[in-house]
Amino acid sequence: MLRLRSCALFSAALLLPFLAGCQRGPDFEIAFEQYELDNGLQVVLHEDRSDPIVSVAILFHVGSGREEVGRTGFAHLFEHMMFQSSQHIAEDQFFQKIQAAGGMLNGGTSYDQTIYFEILPKNALELALWLESDRMGFLLPTVTQEAFLNQQGVVQNEKRERVDNRPYGYTSHVIGKLLYPEGHPYNWTVIGSLEDLGNATVEDVIEFFRTWYGPNNATLVIAGDFDPAQTREWVEKYFGEIESRGTITDPSPQRVTLSETKRAFYEDNFARSPELNMVFPTVENYSTDSYALSYLGQLLSDGKDAPLYKVIVEEKELAPAASASQRSLEVAGAFTIRVRTFPQISLADVEAAIQEAFALFEEEGFTEEDLERIKASTETGFYNGISSVLGKSFQLARYNEFAGSPGYIEQDIQNELAVTSADVWRVYEQYLKDRPFVLTSWVPRGQTDLVAEGSELFIIAEESIETAGAGLGEEEAVGAAVAEIPSSFDRSVEPVRGPAPEVVIPQVWTHTYANGLRLYGIEHNELPLLQFSLTINGGTLLDDIDKVGVANLMTDIMMEGTANKTPLELEEAVDALGASISMFTGRQSIAIRANGLKSKAAEVYGLFEEILLEPRWDEDELPRIKDETVETINRGKVNPAGVASAVFSKLVYGQNSLLGESTLGTAESVESIVMDDLRAFYAANYSPSVSYLTIAGDISQAEAIELFRSLEEKWAARDVAAPAYSEPTPQPGTAVYFVDIPGARQSQIYVGHLAVPRTHPDFFANSVMNYQLGGNFASILNIILREEKGFTYGAFSSFSGGTYPGTFRASSGVQSNATRESLEIFRDEIARYREGVSEETLTYTRDAMALSYARQFETLGALLGMLGEIAAYDLPFDFVAGEQAVIRDMTLERHQALAQQYLDTEHMIYLVVGDAQTQIPQLRSLGLGNPILLDTDGNRLR
Repeated sequence: MLRLRSCALFSAALLLPFLAGCQRGPDFEIAFEQYELDNGLQVVLHEDRSDPIVSVAILFHVGSGREEVGRTGFAHLFEHMMFQSSQHIAEDQFFQKIQAAGGMLNGGTSYDQTIYFEILPKNALELALWLESDRMGFLLPTVTQEAFLNQQGVVQNEKRERVDNRPYGYTSHVIGKLLYPEGHPYNWTVIGSLEDLGNATVEDVIEFFRTWYGPNNATLVIAGDFDPAQTREWVEKYFGEIESRGTITDPSPQRVTLSETKRAFYEDNFARSPELNMVFPTVENYSTDSYALSYLGQLLSDGKDAPLYKVIVEEKELAPAASASQRSLEVAGAFTIRVRTFPQISLADVEAAIQEAFALFEEEGFTEEDLERIKASTETGFYNGISSVLGKSFQLARYNEFAGSPGYIEQDIQNELAVTSADVWRVYEQYLKDRPFVLTSWVPRGQTDLVAEGSELFIIAEESIETAGAGLGEEEAVGAAVAEIPSSFDRSVEPVRGPAPEVVIPQVWTHTYANGLRLYGIEHNELPLLQFSLTINGGTLLDDIDKVGVANLMTDIMMEGTANKTPLELEEAVDALGASISMFTGRQSIAIRANGLKSKAAEVYGLFEEILLEPRWDEDELPRIKDETVETINRGKVNPAGVASAVFSKLVYGQNSLLGESTLGTAESVESIVMDDLRAFYAANYSPSVSYLTIAGDISQAEAIELFRSLEEKWAARDVAAPAYSEPTPQPGTAVYFVDIPGARQSQIYVGHLAVPRTHPDFFANSVMNYQLGGNFASILNIILREEKGFTYGAFSSFSGGTYPGTFRASSGVQSNATRESLEIFRDEIARYREGVSEETLTYTRDAMALSYARQFETLGALLGMLGEIAAYDLPFDFVAGEQAVIRDMTLERHQALAQQYLDTEHMIYLVVGDAQTQIPQLRSLGLGNPILLDTDGNRLR
């Protein structure tokens, strides 16, 4: 029996009157149908036939907050285990089957929820429902000791990658312990305690699953192009017989208070600069005060007029940035001020500066215009948030589980827009002013003189390099603790997919202005939004090799005001439109991008043009920008993943090639740059003759041409020299290189070599060839290193390139004591792949890649990316059809020929970034010669 409700989730006509200064927009709504199965499963259906795709999302109302002291990490563990196998789905087949259908899938765990999702062509909806129902109702018979140990290893490596092996990784752990009392659901992190997992039995984790992963503790959302009647039948068939897990009560708010301020410090092995966190306990999600606290965070830190920016960044020059934000979770919340400083800055000074900022806030306050700028971003943010069926699925699921109805979004937006000045002042007084807080001081090892006054050392039990991963997989495998679960039909029969939907390539139009500026566009009128971009060819490749970083600083300085607007005035003008405008520098191009409402297109473009044509050249801003850039460069030198990427580029392209340089430059080159360098770069390289515009959204070709018409008159063409770079040559043989990061608990591995540019005829064919080596989750490298060995959180390979020669690279972060074996696996599997693949593997590759095109044209970002490819590489408008032909026509012989030609085992670079003391001795016996030791800049040490 179904209990059915159908209504409209949201209409733009309801939102727009609340937005001061905004014109009323077109009606737009998210209609949904909601019902409940007899077993308690909440089902939400939303039809969107704009693309031939469908998304499936299941939100289980269980996260780390449902765990108990001594039994933490279970929710996150099950996120992993539910991708392995179930009673009717063989091991590693979840990814295989969804990818073979042209889809993608993933999941995530937080304090309050675990969510699993797929997005795939519409003909594969029944497949997704079959898979999701099997792991909801039939997972436990496959939860064995062996499976448990394997995923325990994966979780350990995720923790090493995200926590142990990066700067400031333990911050959340320490804050949780200090802010929330023992036993509070947020006292521990989502990833939990590896000691708890190590002590857990299979019976423990099975009991956790039985308690929380039932249909009566979940919401299933299906959104996209589907037949509602057929879908209801499938939902009933696959989910209806799954038994409820008993009565489950949603948790009540558990706010916390502090009787006194708590202060702690930690010496970080990887941090280069100090960091201070000031955290105040606040309120849970959807409570009245949570909205005002969110506004308070933005008023305190966002923008050049914000008090934290004025005091900490501008006046005292303590840090490149300062943030303040409210995070409301299901049962409690926290307001956090975070300042990551420049080197050698006393955190006592930072704490004092925060108090000065509070005093400035109280003295100067804020205006109604400041509030309205925050509210103006609400509409644009709403539309961007629902631009994909998956995004809508997430919103519908969250509102249903945590606010009681999928339709709560209307009330949520009204609550946000109803915030007043009085509300902001009230929450400031109630939760921040003169209130106790948690304060953490993170300092580089050996610099305890920089900690805030009164702080005590927080002891963290860290895993040793030598024992990392020890013991995993050594226990004898035993059978499942749960017998097979009966079903009313044969669930082992995979549903037959219907005919693949026709992929309609978006219609591209183009126009060339009299000054040579090219314009490419796609009309996409599902939402009242526009995204557009101007790309200038050249980027870092236009820099002088002795002064790399000029191109990057150009994009930074150009966002600091215009000839007619101060930096603050420009910032406020953009915010008032609810828009975003940004600039960035890549290796081969410079881009300025904008996103905003169609109704504000003219105003957004006006600011876009002003930024492009009327730079301010603000001498006061340049020193700050340079300092921030140097700080970013220096911080990257202690992040093992960042070091590996940068050094690999140096090894492939050579020390004196622009292709191997970071777009940021070096600390020395940035320090040497002056404003005249930027003016000269702008005069020499910014020209419509080497630029193109792309636009996608709710705008016709004629409207778009007129929108940019003034650039034809105002922007004169000039001759621009083509980018020049030294042609790289392949490494003369194989070699192992090592960068020492003392104490690293993971080794970052990069294996690869020089490859062809994006413009090469074989470039896309190489991506097809690589797909099953390391181009997807179910690829050979990831299955072996992650699923079979438990050495890593992920291992992948790819070909990349632009107008310049690219690279082949395979990479992974592996547990330190598996470094040598992991390198052997990379070496051996790449060599084996050159020998050819099976017909079954090639068929899988063709299906997975060809069918995935159904979901490649859904969002404005995807369409803008497609236009950028066309413009940058002079591709035909239907180049996607050409790619599909390459996939379709790939043969075993062609696949092997590509592998033998472009997986060059005779010129392979093996790079390891990790702890040299424990790992280098083992690598000497690898058979690839003695490791060559490099510094973090890629220079040889011996």
